[in-house]
Amino acid sequence: MRLQDYIRMAENPSGRKPELWAVFAKKRGGKLLTWEQRDAIKTGRKLLRKDMRKRGIKDKEDFELTASSLGLYFDKPRGLLFLRGLFSGRGIWWLLGSLLALMVVLFLYSIMTQMQGHFTINMSSSMFKEGFTLSETAGFENPTTHLFSEAAENVPCISISHIPEDIDQIDGSHNDVYFAYTFYLRNEGQSTVGYDWMLRLNSESNNLASACWVMLFEDGKMMFYAQPNEDGEVEALPPFDDNTRGYLTMPTQQYCKYSGEQFERIAKSDYIDYYRVVPYAFETETIVTRGSKHGVAPGDVHKYTVVIWLEGDDPDCTDELIGGHIGMDLGFVLDEETIEDGDEGTTNNKWKTFWENLLFWEE
Repeated sequence: MRLQDYIRMAENPSGRKPELWAVFAKKRGGKLLTWEQRDAIKTGRKLLRKDMRKRGIKDKEDFELTASSLGLYFDKPRGLLFLRGLFSGRGIWWLLGSLLALMVVLFLYSIMTQMQGHFTINMSSSMFKEGFTLSETAGFENPTTHLFSEAAENVPCISISHIPEDIDQIDGSHNDVYFAYTFYLRNEGQSTVGYDWMLRLNSESNNLASACWVMLFEDGKMMFYAQPNEDGEVEALPPFDDNTRGYLTMPTQQYCKYSGEQFERIAKSDYIDYYRVVPYAFETETIVTRGSKHGVAPGDVHKYTVVIWLEGDDPDCTDELIGGHIGMDLGFVLDEETIEDGDEGTTNNKWKTFWENLLFWEE
């Protein structure tokens, strides 16, 4: 058969309809071709290419232009056109940008997943610019702008009396049947300034915070905290209306900043004293406590230890907490960091700005 015959077959189909597998069939001008038309066009293209090569015409664009004028062509799949555009010109830059954005999203998700239940320490950018650094060791061998500790996993319910005496004497992470982390903050700048800090609850499940007690050492002085009970009152152990029992003197009692308030003597004998432990209530549902340091001179170092445990004597410490997690962070900002926008309470604005601008931890 001649080329003209295949062109005629392509233009005048036999009338046979496309097969059930028409989804895989070729199209021309948006119309579905029969298998006979498809075969005729393929054969016609081969004969045309051979004829043009004999005449010395080898350019691909000239061949496609001639084949199109004779009806010997197929519609290009839209998917292929999309891929062709994607991998050429600006398309390749769009693809690379999309892949980079996806990697960033996956990285942030990975960080958030890994940090769930962890403890982080962060400084604001102003603290960093002023010259403050953080370290897990008193010698500041590896100074940094943020720290984080591994989570304490599968911890049991314990008592405040189980917190050892040397809990504030071990650097870095030293988890046991509790979470414990010790670190240092140093002013390496040239100015004497002050700073504020805030200990905050950032993630929780199974209402675990209801039975979590927190002990915070600042330069060797300790205070401890717990969420208030259902009535909004301090979660004292034993309760204020029960003086029939109490705790004996415990290891960390000697470091308590306000020992008379947080360790209330219930009974005293010649040999034994019994105490009620009175934690300070969390400031809000998400803020455990906050504090400040003034007049921090260049070279000054301040030490912090945070201890978190499940208080077994707390009435909220039940089996419903099993499988839960809790995460906290401790943030530092300069005491002069405020937003002068006319709103009341610049302290809240200051901390809002700090948390919104953290790059390491994002809620």
